[in-house]
Amino acid sequence: MSTAHQDAEPRPTVATTRSPVGAATALLDALGDGDRFLATPTRTLLARGVRTEIPHGRAPLAERVAHALHRAGEGTSTPALVVGAVPFDQSAPAALVIPETVRTAPALATDPLTALPPAAPPPLPGLTVRPEPEPEVYAKSVATATDRMWQGELSKVVLARTLELTAPTDLDIPAMVRGLAHRDPAGYTYALPTTPDLTLLGASPELLLSRRGRHLVSNPLAGSAPRADDLAEDVRRAAALLRSAKDLHEHAVVVDAVHRALAPYCATIDVPGHPSLTRTATMWHLSTTITATLAHPATSALEIAAALHPTPAVCGTPTPVARRMIGELEPFDRGFFTGMVGWGNAEGDGEWAIALRCAEVGRRALRLYAGAGIVSASDPEAETAETTAKFRTFLNTLGVER
Repeated sequence: MSTAHQDAEPRPTVATTRSPVGAATALLDALGDGDRFLATPTRTLLARGVRTEIPHGRAPLAERVAHALHRAGEGTSTPALVVGAVPFDQSAPAALVIPETVRTAPALATDPLTALPPAAPPPLPGLTVRPEPEPEVYAKSVATATDRMWQGELSKVVLARTLELTAPTDLDIPAMVRGLAHRDPAGYTYALPTTPDLTLLGASPELLLSRRGRHLVSNPLAGSAPRADDLAEDVRRAAALLRSAKDLHEHAVVVDAVHRALAPYCATIDVPGHPSLTRTATMWHLSTTITATLAHPATSALEIAAALHPTPAVCGTPTPVARRMIGELEPFDRGFFTGMVGWGNAEGDGEWAIALRCAEVGRRALRLYAGAGIVSASDPEAETAETTAKFRTFLNTLGVER
Protein backbone atom coordinates (compact mmCIF):
# COMPACT_ATOMS: atom_id res chain seq x y z
CA MET A 1 0.00 0.00 0.00
CA SER A 2 1.52 3.34 -1.02
CA THR A 3 2.21 6.18 1.45
CA ALA A 4 -0.10 8.49 -0.49
CA HIS A 5 -2.96 6.00 -0.22
CA GLN A 6 -2.31 5.55 3.49
CA ASP A 7 -2.44 9.30 4.06
CA ALA A 8 -5.78 9.49 2.25
CA GLU A 9 -7.42 6.98 4.60
CA PRO A 10 -9.07 7.97 7.87
CA ARG A 11 -7.12 6.68 10.84
CA PRO A 12 -8.57 5.46 14.12
CA THR A 13 -7.73 7.87 16.91
CA VAL A 14 -7.91 7.48 20.65
CA ALA A 15 -8.22 10.56 22.85
CA THR A 16 -8.00 10.18 26.62
CA THR A 17 -9.78 12.48 29.03
CA ARG A 18 -7.69 12.70 32.22
CA SER A 19 -9.80 14.62 34.75
CA PRO A 20 -11.89 12.14 36.77
CA VAL A 21 -14.62 14.57 37.84
CA GLY A 22 -17.23 14.60 35.12
CA ALA A 23 -14.99 12.93 32.53
CA ALA A 24 -16.81 9.60 32.33
CA THR A 25 -20.29 11.08 32.62
CA ALA A 26 -19.38 13.56 29.86
CA LEU A 27 -18.85 10.63 27.48
CA LEU A 28 -22.12 9.12 28.66
CA ASP A 29 -23.92 12.39 27.99
CA ALA A 30 -22.29 12.67 24.55
CA LEU A 31 -23.66 9.29 23.40
CA GLY A 32 -25.59 9.68 20.15
CA ASP A 33 -27.45 7.42 17.75
CA GLY A 34 -25.08 4.92 16.13
CA ASP A 35 -22.27 5.48 18.65
CA ARG A 36 -20.70 2.65 20.62
CA PHE A 37 -20.45 3.06 24.37
CA LEU A 38 -18.73 0.77 26.85
CA ALA A 39 -18.09 1.43 30.53
CA THR A 40 -16.03 -1.07 32.53
CA PRO A 41 -14.50 -0.99 36.04
CA THR A 42 -11.26 0.30 34.46
CA ARG A 43 -12.35 2.77 31.74
CA THR A 44 -15.14 4.42 29.77
CA LEU A 45 -15.15 4.34 25.95
CA LEU A 46 -17.17 6.30 23.40
CA ALA A 47 -16.50 5.15 19.83
CA ARG A 48 -17.75 6.83 16.67
CA GLY A 49 -17.69 5.83 13.03
CA VAL A 50 -16.43 2.61 11.50
CA ARG A 51 -12.94 2.30 10.12
CA THR A 52 -13.11 -1.48 9.68
CA GLU A 53 -15.79 -4.09 10.25
CA ILE A 54 -14.38 -7.42 11.41
CA PRO A 55 -15.42 -9.83 8.64
CA HIS A 56 -17.21 -13.10 9.26
CA GLY A 57 -15.19 -16.12 8.16
CA ARG A 58 -13.81 -19.56 8.90
CA ALA A 59 -10.67 -18.35 10.67
CA PRO A 60 -10.93 -18.02 14.47
CA LEU A 61 -12.42 -14.70 15.53
CA ALA A 62 -9.35 -13.65 17.52
CA GLU A 63 -7.20 -14.26 14.46
CA ARG A 64 -9.46 -12.10 12.25
CA VAL A 65 -9.47 -9.33 14.85
CA ALA A 66 -5.67 -9.41 15.25
CA HIS A 67 -5.23 -9.15 11.48
CA ALA A 68 -7.61 -6.19 11.24
CA LEU A 69 -5.92 -4.37 14.15
CA HIS A 70 -2.51 -4.90 12.56
CA ARG A 71 -3.74 -3.44 9.27
CA ALA A 72 -5.36 -0.50 11.05
CA GLY A 73 -2.08 0.29 12.82
CA GLU A 74 0.12 0.28 9.71
CA GLY A 75 1.75 3.61 9.02
CA THR A 76 0.52 5.29 12.21
CA SER A 77 1.57 5.48 15.84
CA THR A 78 -2.05 5.91 16.95
CA PRO A 79 -3.31 2.75 18.71
CA ALA A 80 -6.38 1.04 17.27
CA LEU A 81 -9.10 -0.67 19.29
CA VAL A 82 -11.75 -3.20 18.40
CA VAL A 83 -15.07 -2.85 20.21
CA GLY A 84 -18.42 -4.59 20.00
CA ALA A 85 -20.32 -7.79 20.69
CA VAL A 86 -19.92 -11.52 20.01
CA PRO A 87 -23.06 -13.73 19.91
CA PHE A 88 -23.80 -16.66 22.20
CA ASP A 89 -23.27 -18.94 19.19
CA GLN A 90 -19.70 -18.10 18.15
CA SER A 91 -20.29 -19.56 14.69
CA ALA A 92 -22.72 -16.70 14.00
CA PRO A 93 -21.44 -13.31 12.75
CA ALA A 94 -20.02 -10.99 15.41
CA ALA A 95 -20.69 -7.26 15.59
CA LEU A 96 -17.12 -6.00 16.07
CA VAL A 97 -15.60 -2.89 14.53
CA ILE A 98 -12.48 -0.77 14.61
CA PRO A 99 -13.94 2.72 15.06
CA GLU A 100 -12.71 5.86 13.37
CA THR A 101 -12.42 7.67 16.71
CA VAL A 102 -12.44 6.56 20.33
CA ARG A 103 -12.67 8.89 23.32
CA THR A 104 -11.73 7.40 26.67
CA ALA A 105 -12.10 8.42 30.29
CA PRO A 106 -11.60 6.81 33.69
CA ALA A 107 -14.14 4.35 35.02
CA LEU A 108 -17.68 5.55 35.66
CA ALA A 109 -17.45 4.43 39.28
CA THR A 110 -14.64 6.99 39.88
CA ASP A 111 -16.78 9.88 38.61
CA PRO A 112 -18.65 11.55 41.51
CA LEU A 113 -21.29 12.79 39.09
CA THR A 114 -22.70 9.27 38.76
CA ALA A 115 -24.27 9.87 42.18
CA LEU A 116 -26.58 12.43 40.58
CA PRO A 117 -29.80 11.01 39.13
CA PRO A 118 -29.89 11.05 35.32
CA ALA A 119 -32.70 12.65 33.40
CA ALA A 120 -35.53 10.13 33.24
CA PRO A 121 -36.40 8.66 29.82
CA PRO A 122 -39.59 10.08 28.32
CA PRO A 123 -42.73 8.33 29.63
CA LEU A 124 -43.98 5.46 27.51
CA PRO A 125 -47.78 5.53 27.61
CA GLY A 126 -49.38 2.71 25.68
CA LEU A 127 -46.38 0.40 26.10
CA THR A 128 -47.31 -3.23 25.48
CA VAL A 129 -45.45 -6.12 27.09
CA ARG A 130 -45.51 -9.70 25.78
CA PRO A 131 -43.57 -12.50 27.53
CA GLU A 132 -41.97 -15.27 25.48
CA PRO A 133 -42.49 -17.83 26.78
CA GLU A 134 -45.24 -17.15 29.31
CA PRO A 135 -44.01 -17.55 32.92
CA GLU A 136 -46.06 -20.74 33.35
CA VAL A 137 -44.48 -22.27 30.25
CA TYR A 138 -41.01 -21.27 31.45
CA ALA A 139 -41.68 -22.94 34.82
CA LYS A 140 -42.69 -26.15 33.00
CA SER A 141 -39.40 -26.01 31.06
CA VAL A 142 -37.51 -25.74 34.35
CA ALA A 143 -39.39 -28.79 35.66
CA THR A 144 -38.56 -30.71 32.47
CA ALA A 145 -34.89 -29.83 32.84
CA THR A 146 -34.73 -30.93 36.49
CA ASP A 147 -36.45 -34.23 35.67
CA ARG A 148 -33.81 -34.93 33.02
CA MET A 149 -31.06 -34.06 35.49
CA TRP A 150 -32.39 -36.61 37.97
CA GLN A 151 -32.18 -39.11 35.11
CA GLY A 152 -28.46 -38.28 34.78
CA GLU A 153 -28.59 -36.51 31.42
CA LEU A 154 -26.73 -33.38 32.65
CA SER A 155 -25.94 -31.49 35.85
CA LYS A 156 -26.87 -27.91 34.92
CA VAL A 157 -28.54 -25.87 32.20
CA VAL A 158 -29.20 -22.14 31.95
CA LEU A 159 -32.70 -21.42 30.64
CA ALA A 160 -33.77 -17.95 29.55
CA ARG A 161 -36.97 -16.14 28.76
CA THR A 162 -37.75 -12.79 27.16
CA LEU A 163 -40.11 -9.84 27.33
CA GLU A 164 -41.03 -8.06 24.10
CA LEU A 165 -41.93 -4.40 24.67
CA THR A 166 -43.51 -2.25 21.96
CA ALA A 167 -43.94 1.51 22.26
CA PRO A 168 -46.18 3.84 20.24
CA THR A 169 -43.34 6.40 19.95
CA ASP A 170 -39.59 6.25 19.29
CA LEU A 171 -37.42 4.96 22.13
CA ASP A 172 -34.65 7.14 23.59
CA ILE A 173 -31.60 4.84 23.57
CA PRO A 174 -29.10 7.33 25.10
CA ALA A 175 -31.50 7.99 27.99
CA MET A 176 -31.81 4.25 28.63
CA VAL A 177 -28.02 3.85 28.70
CA ARG A 178 -27.63 6.76 31.12
CA GLY A 179 -30.23 5.18 33.41
CA LEU A 180 -28.45 1.81 33.37
CA ALA A 181 -25.03 3.40 33.99
CA HIS A 182 -26.18 5.51 36.95
CA ARG A 183 -27.86 2.51 38.61
CA ASP A 184 -24.77 0.25 38.45
CA PRO A 185 -21.71 2.41 37.63
CA ALA A 186 -19.26 -0.24 38.85
CA GLY A 187 -20.38 -2.87 36.32
CA TYR A 188 -20.18 -3.21 32.54
CA THR A 189 -22.62 -0.86 30.80
CA TYR A 190 -22.84 -1.02 27.02
CA ALA A 191 -24.65 0.28 23.96
CA LEU A 192 -23.41 -1.54 20.86
CA PRO A 193 -25.09 -1.54 17.44
CA THR A 194 -25.43 -5.10 16.19
CA THR A 195 -27.32 -4.42 12.93
CA PRO A 196 -28.33 -1.18 11.14
CA ASP A 197 -31.66 -1.34 13.02
CA LEU A 198 -30.77 -2.87 16.42
CA THR A 199 -28.60 -1.86 19.37
CA LEU A 200 -27.58 -4.16 22.22
CA LEU A 201 -27.99 -2.33 25.54
CA GLY A 202 -27.19 -3.70 28.95
CA ALA A 203 -25.53 -3.52 32.34
CA SER A 204 -23.67 -6.77 33.03
CA PRO A 205 -22.16 -7.67 36.40
CA GLU A 206 -19.93 -10.45 35.04
CA LEU A 207 -16.39 -10.26 33.68
CA LEU A 208 -15.51 -13.20 31.46
CA LEU A 209 -11.85 -12.32 30.90
CA SER A 210 -9.56 -9.30 31.07
CA ARG A 211 -5.91 -9.08 30.13
CA ARG A 212 -3.41 -6.34 30.97
CA GLY A 213 0.07 -7.38 29.95
CA ARG A 214 0.46 -10.89 31.34
CA HIS A 215 -2.11 -10.37 34.11
CA LEU A 216 -5.44 -12.15 33.61
CA VAL A 217 -8.65 -11.86 35.59
CA SER A 218 -11.91 -13.80 35.30
CA ASN A 219 -14.87 -13.23 37.63
CA PRO A 220 -17.49 -15.97 37.23
CA LEU A 221 -20.84 -15.39 38.91
CA ALA A 222 -23.33 -18.18 39.62
CA GLY A 223 -25.91 -18.45 42.34
CA SER A 224 -28.24 -15.47 42.72
CA ALA A 225 -30.90 -13.97 44.96
CA PRO A 226 -33.12 -10.93 44.37
CA ARG A 227 -32.41 -7.79 46.42
CA ALA A 228 -35.03 -6.51 48.89
CA ASP A 229 -36.05 -2.91 49.58
CA ASP A 230 -36.02 -3.54 53.32
CA LEU A 231 -32.43 -3.46 54.63
CA ALA A 232 -32.86 -6.28 57.15
CA GLU A 233 -34.49 -8.54 54.56
CA ASP A 234 -31.80 -7.65 52.02
CA VAL A 235 -29.05 -8.70 54.46
CA ARG A 236 -30.96 -11.90 55.30
CA ARG A 237 -31.15 -12.82 51.62
CA ALA A 238 -27.43 -12.19 51.14
CA ALA A 239 -26.54 -14.35 54.14
CA ALA A 240 -28.88 -17.11 52.98
CA LEU A 241 -27.25 -17.11 49.54
CA LEU A 242 -23.82 -17.64 51.12
CA ARG A 243 -25.20 -20.70 52.97
CA SER A 244 -27.30 -22.16 50.14
CA ALA A 245 -26.06 -25.65 49.24
CA LYS A 246 -27.85 -25.46 45.89
CA ASP A 247 -26.26 -22.13 44.94
CA LEU A 248 -22.81 -23.02 46.30
CA HIS A 249 -22.83 -26.20 44.20
CA GLU A 250 -23.93 -24.29 41.11
CA HIS A 251 -21.15 -21.78 41.70
CA ALA A 252 -18.47 -24.42 42.25
CA VAL A 253 -19.33 -26.08 38.92
CA VAL A 254 -18.78 -22.79 37.08
CA VAL A 255 -15.53 -21.93 38.87
CA ASP A 256 -14.10 -25.38 38.17
CA ALA A 257 -14.98 -25.09 34.47
CA VAL A 258 -13.36 -21.64 34.17
CA HIS A 259 -10.26 -22.88 36.02
CA ARG A 260 -9.87 -25.86 33.67
CA ALA A 261 -10.43 -23.72 30.54
CA LEU A 262 -7.88 -21.13 31.68
CA ALA A 263 -5.17 -23.62 32.64
CA PRO A 264 -3.69 -24.22 29.14
CA TYR A 265 -3.02 -20.48 28.74
CA CYS A 266 -1.52 -19.75 32.15
CA ALA A 267 1.80 -20.01 33.97
CA THR A 268 0.08 -19.52 37.33
CA ILE A 269 -3.56 -19.46 38.49
CA ASP A 270 -5.01 -18.39 41.83
CA VAL A 271 -8.54 -19.60 42.64
CA PRO A 272 -10.01 -18.57 46.02
CA GLY A 273 -11.40 -21.47 48.03
CA HIS A 274 -14.74 -19.83 48.80
CA PRO A 275 -16.98 -17.38 46.91
CA SER A 276 -17.79 -13.88 48.08
CA LEU A 277 -20.89 -11.77 47.48
CA THR A 278 -21.31 -9.09 44.86
CA ARG A 279 -24.40 -6.98 44.30
CA THR A 280 -26.15 -4.97 41.64
CA ALA A 281 -29.13 -2.69 42.08
CA THR A 282 -31.48 -5.68 41.81
CA MET A 283 -29.53 -8.89 42.58
CA TRP A 284 -27.06 -10.58 44.92
CA HIS A 285 -24.58 -12.97 43.27
CA LEU A 286 -21.99 -15.47 44.45
CA SER A 287 -18.67 -14.30 43.00
CA THR A 288 -15.15 -15.69 42.64
CA THR A 289 -12.31 -13.57 41.25
CA ILE A 290 -9.76 -15.79 39.53
CA THR A 291 -6.36 -14.25 38.76
CA ALA A 292 -3.65 -15.73 36.57
CA THR A 293 -0.38 -15.06 34.80
CA LEU A 294 -0.35 -15.52 31.03
CA ALA A 295 2.10 -18.13 29.78
CA HIS A 296 2.57 -16.75 26.24
CA PRO A 297 2.43 -12.94 25.72
CA ALA A 298 1.14 -13.34 22.15
CA THR A 299 -2.19 -14.79 23.37
CA SER A 300 -4.87 -12.11 23.31
CA ALA A 301 -7.68 -11.51 25.78
CA LEU A 302 -10.21 -12.25 23.03
CA GLU A 303 -8.60 -15.62 22.21
CA ILE A 304 -8.85 -16.74 25.83
CA ALA A 305 -12.36 -15.32 26.26
CA ALA A 306 -13.49 -17.24 23.19
CA ALA A 307 -12.03 -20.43 24.69
CA LEU A 308 -13.87 -19.85 27.98
CA HIS A 309 -17.20 -19.07 26.32
CA PRO A 310 -19.80 -20.34 27.01
CA THR A 311 -19.15 -21.08 30.66
CA PRO A 312 -21.63 -23.13 32.70
CA ALA A 313 -22.79 -19.77 34.13
CA VAL A 314 -24.62 -19.02 30.86
CA CYS A 315 -24.97 -22.45 29.23
CA GLY A 316 -24.64 -25.44 31.53
CA THR A 317 -22.66 -28.63 31.87
CA PRO A 318 -21.80 -30.80 30.05
CA THR A 319 -21.78 -27.97 27.51
CA PRO A 320 -22.89 -29.94 24.40
CA VAL A 321 -25.85 -31.49 26.24
CA ALA A 322 -26.84 -28.16 27.80
CA ARG A 323 -26.73 -26.41 24.42
CA ARG A 324 -29.00 -29.03 22.90
CA MET A 325 -31.46 -28.62 25.77
CA ILE A 326 -31.42 -24.83 25.35
CA GLY A 327 -32.31 -25.34 21.70
CA GLU A 328 -35.18 -27.63 22.66
CA LEU A 329 -36.68 -25.58 25.51
CA GLU A 330 -36.05 -21.91 24.58
CA PRO A 331 -38.54 -20.76 21.88
CA PHE A 332 -36.26 -17.98 20.56
CA ASP A 333 -32.75 -17.36 19.27
CA ARG A 334 -30.54 -15.87 21.98
CA GLY A 335 -28.60 -13.77 19.49
CA PHE A 336 -26.11 -11.68 21.48
CA PHE A 337 -27.67 -12.43 24.88
CA THR A 338 -25.11 -14.36 26.98
CA GLY A 339 -22.51 -13.64 24.31
CA MET A 340 -19.55 -11.31 24.93
CA VAL A 341 -19.18 -7.53 24.89
CA GLY A 342 -15.92 -5.66 25.19
CA TRP A 343 -12.82 -4.17 23.64
CA GLY A 344 -9.33 -5.25 22.65
CA ASN A 345 -6.14 -3.74 21.23
CA ALA A 346 -3.29 -4.86 18.99
CA GLU A 347 -1.13 -5.78 22.00
CA GLY A 348 -3.72 -8.34 23.06
CA ASP A 349 -5.02 -6.47 26.09
CA GLY A 350 -8.76 -6.13 26.53
CA GLU A 351 -11.87 -6.69 28.63
CA TRP A 352 -14.70 -9.03 27.68
CA ALA A 353 -17.84 -9.25 29.79
CA ILE A 354 -20.80 -11.59 29.42
CA ALA A 355 -23.81 -9.90 27.77
CA LEU A 356 -26.31 -10.06 30.63
CA ARG A 357 -29.14 -7.78 31.91
CA CYS A 358 -29.59 -6.71 28.33
CA ALA A 359 -32.05 -5.86 25.58
CA GLU A 360 -31.95 -5.58 21.82
CA VAL A 361 -33.53 -2.23 21.02
CA GLY A 362 -35.01 -1.03 17.76
CA ARG A 363 -36.82 2.18 16.89
CA ARG A 364 -40.03 1.39 18.79
CA ALA A 365 -39.50 -2.11 20.18
CA LEU A 366 -37.12 -3.91 22.47
CA ARG A 367 -36.61 -7.47 23.61
CA LEU A 368 -35.39 -8.06 27.17
CA TYR A 369 -33.55 -11.24 28.16
CA ALA A 370 -33.06 -12.95 31.51
CA GLY A 371 -31.93 -16.44 32.46
CA ALA A 372 -31.45 -18.66 35.50
CA GLY A 373 -29.11 -21.54 36.25
CA ILE A 374 -31.10 -24.75 36.64
CA VAL A 375 -29.74 -27.66 38.69
CA SER A 376 -31.48 -30.76 40.02
CA ALA A 377 -32.52 -28.95 43.23
CA SER A 378 -34.08 -26.00 41.37
CA ASP A 379 -37.65 -24.97 42.11
CA PRO A 380 -39.55 -23.87 38.97
CA GLU A 381 -41.38 -21.04 40.73
CA ALA A 382 -38.20 -19.72 42.36
CA GLU A 383 -36.28 -19.78 39.06
CA THR A 384 -39.14 -17.95 37.31
CA ALA A 385 -39.06 -15.35 40.10
CA GLU A 386 -35.30 -14.97 39.62
CA THR A 387 -35.71 -14.11 35.95
CA THR A 388 -38.43 -11.62 36.88
CA ALA A 389 -36.01 -9.94 39.31
CA LYS A 390 -33.32 -9.77 36.62
CA PHE A 391 -35.74 -8.06 34.23
CA ARG A 392 -36.04 -5.31 36.82
CA THR A 393 -32.57 -3.94 35.90
CA PHE A 394 -33.97 -2.72 32.61
CA LEU A 395 -37.63 -2.24 33.53
CA ASN A 396 -36.74 0.10 36.40
CA THR A 397 -34.70 2.21 33.99
CA LEU A 398 -37.75 2.51 31.74
CA GLY A 399 -40.05 3.27 34.64
CA VAL A 400 -42.12 0.17 33.83
CA GLU A 401 -43.87 -1.60 36.69
CA ARG A 402 -44.19 -5.37 36.13
